[in-house]
Amino acid sequence: MSQGINNNDGVVTKSPRIIKKLRWWMLILFLLGVTVNYITRNSLGIIAPELKDSLGITTEQYSWIVGAFQLAYTLFQPLCGWLIDVIGLKLGFMICATLWAVACIAHAVAGNWLHLAILRFFMGGAEAAATPANAKTIGEWFPKSERPVAAGWAGVGFSIGAMLAPPIIYFAHASFGWQGAFMFTGVLALLWVVLWWAFYHSPEKHPNLSKEELVHIQQDNEPLTDRLPFFTALKTVSKNKRFYGIAIPAFMAEPAWAVMSFWVPLYLAKEHGMDLKQIAMFAWLPFLAADLGSIASGYLTKLYTRWFGCVRINAIVASSVTGAFLMISLAIVTLTRDPYLIIALISIGGFGHQIISCMLSALVVESFDKGQMATVNGMRGSAAWIASFLFSLLIGVTADKVGFNPLFIAMGLFDLIGAVFLVAFIAERRAKRA
Repeated sequence: MSQGINNNDGVVTKSPRIIKKLRWWMLILFLLGVTVNYITRNSLGIIAPELKDSLGITTEQYSWIVGAFQLAYTLFQPLCGWLIDVIGLKLGFMICATLWAVACIAHAVAGNWLHLAILRFFMGGAEAAATPANAKTIGEWFPKSERPVAAGWAGVGFSIGAMLAPPIIYFAHASFGWQGAFMFTGVLALLWVVLWWAFYHSPEKHPNLSKEELVHIQQDNEPLTDRLPFFTALKTVSKNKRFYGIAIPAFMAEPAWAVMSFWVPLYLAKEHGMDLKQIAMFAWLPFLAADLGSIASGYLTKLYTRWFGCVRINAIVASSVTGAFLMISLAIVTLTRDPYLIIALISIGGFGHQIISCMLSALVVESFDKGQMATVNGMRGSAAWIASFLFSLLIGVTADKVGFNPLFIAMGLFDLIGAVFLVAFIAERRAKRA
């Protein structure tokens, strides 16, 4: 609430209004940005069947378009993370969001697959900021005890955007054509940039944050470390064994998410004869399940702590391993031809994947100091998207020849391999209180 304050001239001025639980409102603001991020990136997958016909794109050429985005996303995540660590979350994320919005709008003038591949590369490089910004937001605004739950809620943005993309793109496409659909989503991103610039500030500078909440946020926060040059920061992180306990599971997990984001619409059209309207009706369900997985992940850590007495690190690891077992549902897809059962099984995979993804982000925040969080999460994201890039190229050259079944089997088992490294490199061997 605003309060009157007398200045030296005797004039009463109003202090800024204090907003209760402001840290959660800042998380919602970030979540909106990631939602728009995923709406813009998933627009390609939804429109893919028509783009293939309109521009004469082959499945292999489409894989290169997808691969261009994934390659840029892979290469630029550490750089975007380092940039955010150095110049700050507000300015760094705003610059990247503006760039990806402009790149999305420019998709409307693409005339062939090569144009799309170039635009997707630039868009992927800018959108790569989302993953490191996620860790930075949680690290800046939440004490350690709240970070697993905050990571779960932050993960909602990554899946709710993918969930909303099919109906939004379908109606934008119906109203404006495929060119207009790209422009529409790009404008949404620009509108969010305005909100971010107007309302986001760091906790130390936010005019609407109470002193009590600032103390709560900073109760166990790490002191800021020196800002290292880019390659020095990469070298420092790469020497830490715990990084590989996070990066390898991320590498194993990401192919499944790439398939859900970029290939499931084509899979439903090719293998089950669905048209764009049917795809829009059903393709969002795995991402709804992913939203639920994001929310559940943080609370799952509390259950492991309460029921099994796990320390915080082990509770996060156990939650991620639970998600890995749920991913077996993707392998079961190969045993049925019922499209509705297939959607249900893929949805279970979406639920499991987001548990893994959110808990890996929580482990970054838990295991590294505040000055490295964005850089480390960017490097984790690069490891994930290397796998995503390679898997998409593999789909492009094999899907027409051997179908999707071998790929679904692989996705169902990858995360169990990642879970082994997670337990080996991250889990605490001695019981100690968090």
